[in-house]
Amino acid sequence: MKPFAYHVATSPADAVATLAGHPDAAFLAGGTNLVDHMKLGVAEPDMLVDVSRLDLTDVTYTDDAGLTVGANVRNSDLAAHPVVRSHYPMLSRALLSGASGQLRNAATTAGNLLQRTRCVYFQDVTTPCNKRDPGSGCSAIGGYVRYHAILGASPQCVAAHPSDMAVAMSALDAEIVVEGVDGQRRIPATEFHRLPGEEPHRDTVLAHGELITAVTIPPPPAGAVSDYRKVRDRASYAFALVSVAAELSLDGDTVATARVALGGIAHKPWRAHRAEEVLVGAEASDETFAAAADAELADAEPLPGNEFKVELTRRTLMAQLRMLTERGRR
Repeated sequence: MKPFAYHVATSPADAVATLAGHPDAAFLAGGTNLVDHMKLGVAEPDMLVDVSRLDLTDVTYTDDAGLTVGANVRNSDLAAHPVVRSHYPMLSRALLSGASGQLRNAATTAGNLLQRTRCVYFQDVTTPCNKRDPGSGCSAIGGYVRYHAILGASPQCVAAHPSDMAVAMSALDAEIVVEGVDGQRRIPATEFHRLPGEEPHRDTVLAHGELITAVTIPPPPAGAVSDYRKVRDRASYAFALVSVAAELSLDGDTVATARVALGGIAHKPWRAHRAEEVLVGAEASDETFAAAADAELADAEPLPGNEFKVELTRRTLMAQLRMLTERGRR
């Protein structure tokens, strides 16, 4: 492992100022992703700025009865929070679907959002990877692609975003609260992560030195029901082949509101705007759900080896919408 300096931040402002002054520094909180990559030689920061001791561990109500989640709230604590379980079951289920119990006890809210979009080639320093070494090539193209993207990829990168929590945050219209050298800003969760384009090494829109301090989540619509469904190769400690975070509210047999995000199929959590447009105002029926899925997947471009993900996404989305409709009618 490459030697590095270590600084314990005393405040968000101290953390931001310290990191901003070191181009190759990185924030350290739970370390469940960063430390692994340092051991593999994928990441080689020359300084770690430890933000794990900052007082960013509260879950509180906002003025509009939504929630503010501190950046250092552990994934296991957020999943078990009574308000999250009762008002945002989609988020609780997504958190419990990720990693393992031990990792959820260490991983933080901010760290979960900032985990690298990656594949097996990114983590193997003996192979070319545009995310790890821009311009070196993408080993996944023509290689093992079972877990890779079918939407929003580019010739530079076809990796799929790994987070479950981030998919739920996208569907919930959460906002990421960030502090930087120029002050505070709020970034919609749907705009926080990037598609690869020509710069696959940039996973988010954050500037160097910006620190996530909180995530805010608006209150759910009246009468809305939500859940998270993850399809994977084994029951635990596996990335999603496809996941669906969905929320519906009904007015009789009509879909009144719909918020849907998909995971495992793109370089970022994929907000399903096309599907939502088909759903809202339409009859809650299998025909509508199929039309919504088809609209969202119209531009899918699977790779040789992951063509199955198109139909798997379609069926998973339809099953999730069908289940939520049944719950909403009770």
